Formats: sequence, C-alpha cells, structure tokens
Amino acid sequence: MRYGQIVIGPAGSGKSTYCSTLVRHAADARKVIEVVNLDPAAEYFDYEPMADIRELIHVDDAMQDEDMHFGPNGGLVFCMEYLLENLDWLEEQLGDSDDDYILFDCPGQIELYTHMTVIRQFAEVLSQKLNFRLCAVFLIDSQFLVDGPKFLSGTMAALSVMVNLELPHLNIITKMDLLSKSARKHLDSYLEPDPHVLLSEMSESTSKWNQKHAKLSDAIGKLIEDYSLVRFCPLNIRDEESIADILLTIDNMIQYGEDTDVKTRDFEEQDPEDGREDD
Repeated sequence: MRYGQIVIGPAGSGKSTYCSTLVRHAADARKVIEVVNLDPAAEYFDYEPMADIRELIHVDDAMQDEDMHFGPNGGLVFCMEYLLENLDWLEEQLGDSDDDYILFDCPGQIELYTHMTVIRQFAEVLSQKLNFRLCAVFLIDSQFLVDGPKFLSGTMAALSVMVNLELPHLNIITKMDLLSKSARKHLDSYLEPDPHVLLSEMSESTSKWNQKHAKLSDAIGKLIEDYSLVRFCPLNIRDEESIADILLTIDNMIQYGEDTDVKTRDFEEQDPEDGREDD
C-alpha cells in the first residue's frame, strides 16, 4: 500500500509551501515524504521533486503550439489531460516500492477541482492501478476568510471540491502566521462558524448585492449549519505543533502507519569536531 495527499487550492494559497513544510517536518522526524510536482506552469518551489510534470510537458508547449494557441488556463487543462493520457511516464517515475508517502502538488486553477473531472480521474488511477490510499487537501488563504461574505464563498468552493473529487477531504486555512493578532482572533470564530453571526454581519452591510441576495445567503448559512458540511483546520507553518496536528489528522484519514513500517532515511549527522576551530 502507498499513501498520498492530493494538494489542491486556488493560486497563491500556499500549496508548494505546504509541501515543502511537510517534507522538512518529516525529515526532522527521520521520515521520508516525497513530492510530485503536477503544476506545468510552476516557476519555483523549494523542494526537490521525485517527479516533475514539466519534464513531460510544460504549459508553454501548449500555449506556443501553432495549431492549438491555448491561453494560460486552456494550456493548464491541456497539460493535465495530456498527463492522463501518458500515465505510464508517471508510473515509471514513481517506481513500485511500497509504503511510499507522496504529496501531489497540483496547479492553482480552481476549475480543475470544482467542476472538471481530470483530477478525479487522476485520483482514480492512483487508487485503482497504483495502489494509493489518498486524501484531498484543499488549501485556502486565511486572508480570504476574514469576513462573512468571503467565508461563505470559500465554504462553497470547498464544498464543490469535496463533492467533485469524492475523496476523503481536509480543508486547511493557510498563512495563519501572516495574520495580525486581531485578525487571527476574528478568524477563530470561523473555525466553528455560527451562520447566524455570519448572516448578521452580511445584513448590516450596505452592499446592494447583499441586500438583493439576502435570502440566498440565509439558505446557504442554514445548509452549512444543518449538515456541518465544511470545517477548516488552521495551519501555521512556523508552529511545529500545528504542523504535527495537521499531519496526524491526515494520517488518520488515510490510515497511514497502522499496518506498515514507517519509511525512514538515514540522515547524516554533523560531527561536533567539524564545527570547532583549530586552536
């Protein structure tokens, strides 16, 4: 059995940073977590991927093709569909060893997760053919959840992803370390949201949109409350306990470590004598 997280979310939500944080956290515990980059438009990330889709196809290949003439969004979709048609490349990159723990760092195009089927098809192949036990990790920037309307919007986006992918799912609020103390305290109220409070905030707004669609907002709030459909877990990458809590939650979801030997790597320790200057 192999284990994996499909790391998804809007552009700029911190997916690559999340992946590099988990890699570092695992290394500190002398464990191994690998990352596969699935973003064909990625320019920079600070982890060493075990496989990189850009070696198969780059978004520029689709955009600069004389016949296709795709834009950035169409190019990303084409690249992901091309990956599905060439999964033997990915299978070769991943190898066939058991007990792997792999993060799949996906593109930041939200349409791929909310209503297109390409990521769901990809997850099905990983589960059925490559023997992966998966969960989806949906990241959303804390800056976009600090008031009622934005919170409802983020909640509906997360719900759309949950329904579309049909995977065990965890929603994570990222960049908590960038919030001020007052904003962080305000955000705490959204971790266990009271729809009545959110709706009261919206009803006090002078926005014509809020006034016009008050009944729709009320219906969405009641849906969230009645069925407890969406919850968010905060992540502060500067807090090791916060990272460990998130990883433990995900490991429980995918049953990692219950029946397997944890994959470890021998890390070289610096000789104390090497750091001393000669007398």
